Amino acid sequence: MHYTQVIDDALDDKVGKYGLPHAVLERELGRLAPTLDKLRAWHADGTLPLLSLPARRDDLAALRPHAERFAKFEHVVVMGMGGSSLSGKALVALKDQGFGPIKGRPKLWFMDNVDPATYAELLGRLPLDRTGFIAISKSGGTPETLVQLFAVLEGMEPRLGKAGVGPHVIAITEATDNPLRRLATRLGCTILDHDPKIGGRYSALSLVGMLPAMIAGLDCAAVREGAASVLDPALAANDPTNLAPAIGAALSVGLAKERGLNITVLMPYLDRLNTFAFWYRQIWAESLGKEGNGTTPAVALGTVDQHSQVQLYLGGPADKLFTILIQDTAGQGTRLTPAVLAGDKALDYLANQTMGDLLLAEADATAATLVKNGRPTRIIRIATLDEKVLGALMMHYILETIFAAEFWGIDAFDQPAVEDAKVLARQYLSARRRT
Repeated sequence: MHYTQVIDDALDDKVGKYGLPHAVLERELGRLAPTLDKLRAWHADGTLPLLSLPARRDDLAALRPHAERFAKFEHVVVMGMGGSSLSGKALVALKDQGFGPIKGRPKLWFMDNVDPATYAELLGRLPLDRTGFIAISKSGGTPETLVQLFAVLEGMEPRLGKAGVGPHVIAITEATDNPLRRLATRLGCTILDHDPKIGGRYSALSLVGMLPAMIAGLDCAAVREGAASVLDPALAANDPTNLAPAIGAALSVGLAKERGLNITVLMPYLDRLNTFAFWYRQIWAESLGKEGNGTTPAVALGTVDQHSQVQLYLGGPADKLFTILIQDTAGQGTRLTPAVLAGDKALDYLANQTMGDLLLAEADATAATLVKNGRPTRIIRIATLDEKVLGALMMHYILETIFAAEFWGIDAFDQPAVEDAKVLARQYLSARRRT
């Protein structure tokens, strides 16, 4: 395993009345055995093709020429909503934490909103003749993505001419007659097919996440290998009691049902996993928030939110499950010698410690303090962070989400409330056009 999960500090014998009783955990896990059969059936008959992705490499080989072509640009802009943006963004953060790409790779920008001021700034600053654009919309009708692309075209055509735009654009959409595909065809740009059975928030391991990751220099086969390390045991298991994603789902659902803990906080102590936490927030919220079910996912970042959120977590309502994601950073970074500390006795506790020692101590102390205050806390630990580990974490949360949906008896793959809002937004625009 590329990570370990410990839930002892979320159970009632460790944290008291807000913890989950062992009997409830065992009861909930016992209910998942039929879901394992369902998972195997989905995998075998192709009902859920995202489960086939960890073992595939042929599609990565087909993506490579497109990635190599776009890697020659100075900048690449990814335009998409929700998982169409967050998937690639979470992966690319392994190589670029905001300070620029690795040598020889373009800077990737993920544009996931339609604020006109932001787009004016983007188009005004980027050298459009040296920039590639990837437009992602599964349906091909996502209005935000289409408007983003139209804004880009308005800026590019005067510089490159209509015939010169095509080589700068890749469109990812379903193989149906849809607005994005029609526009991309007119432009003469590359069109890549989005699998219609893979929803946007579950698309990190598909070309939606893999293409930006490959452009940024990630080993995408390693990402999938990490995902397989979590999926394969689930597909082979007849008993869910030793499966980390099943245990995590049983814990979350059990605490919501038995203790009224309706908020789940993911707090990584790594900057490179900050965007991953937002990726988790979407997949959990959009998959489970139905028919009065679900828990509200919240994102925190250690050590930042020790100074802005932990007071609430400790002294506020006891309505949260905490997951602290910790890397072993002992010995990493700058070491503070006594000479550097200039003999200041108040800083003796820092002598010969590294920045990584401080980060690890802060993470462990936060977890211990939450437990001391009776807050159910799950610990996920990793030794390092690379493509395999990130792939494993992504598959963990994909499966945990699917298992949680099965507990609640809801469809993990639709989003009816989101669709209602999209329809209403179109109605508002149509009404405004008529006035």
